[in-house]
Amino acid sequence: MLLPVVVSVVLLFCVWMKWAFRAHRRRMDWCLRRFGSAGAEVRVLVVTAHPDDECMFFGPSIIRLTEEKAEVHLLCLSEGNYYNQGSQRREELLNSCSLLGIPQSRVTLVDHRSLPDDPTAEWSISLVSSLISKHIKAHSFNMVLTFDSAGVSGHSNHVSIFKAVSHLASSGHVPDDCCLLSLDTVGLFRKYVSVLDLPLSWTLSSSLCVFSGLWGYRRARDAMLCHRSQLLWFRHLYMVFSRYMFVNTFQMI
Repeated sequence: MLLPVVVSVVLLFCVWMKWAFRAHRRRMDWCLRRFGSAGAEVRVLVVTAHPDDECMFFGPSIIRLTEEKAEVHLLCLSEGNYYNQGSQRREELLNSCSLLGIPQSRVTLVDHRSLPDDPTAEWSISLVSSLISKHIKAHSFNMVLTFDSAGVSGHSNHVSIFKAVSHLASSGHVPDDCCLLSLDTVGLFRKYVSVLDLPLSWTLSSSLCVFSGLWGYRRARDAMLCHRSQLLWFRHLYMVFSRYMFVNTFQMI
């Protein structure tokens, strides 16, 4: 008796996934039209703290945006040199971005002694906001994606970026046509239920919801595998169970 019920639930979930993915594509088209008259005119800046943040947390967004012909750039504010692996992690980042659809010419990696890769270090808000503001103005971005106040993992470098972007928003140092969005931090249970979080992410209120299908997940996984220096055992579990490999939800800053 139990087996038919389980099969029915799985089939219903698959049918819902197919419908939701199609609806999501229409919703993405609408969101992109808000920031440009055509997908090619949408210029997106993803601001991260360390090499591997781009695929661990923002993979679905980068993949979907590049599929929609948006011009996506990455600003990574440190080399991730906590274990003196900065040069290796730089190469890993470029390889990862290439798989995600961001060419090397659109990747900026900052190496500044005042921005160390350190979970206990609070970066200078004025320095970080200045770097981000200059990048926005130099490339005329109309969408910026970054961390929220909890930084997804709680890392202080992630939180510092959110504080800097919030400062830019509150001080009016961002062009009127530039939208600032922060990636939702979710609770531990939701974080590790993989694709099962999709229905909840779809129904809860957000300024932008992005999820990728199986093909997108494979690209995000392959991008994570580029970061060989970081592939400890728990990273492999993360690739299987983390909802951030499948879905991103954002709130307006």
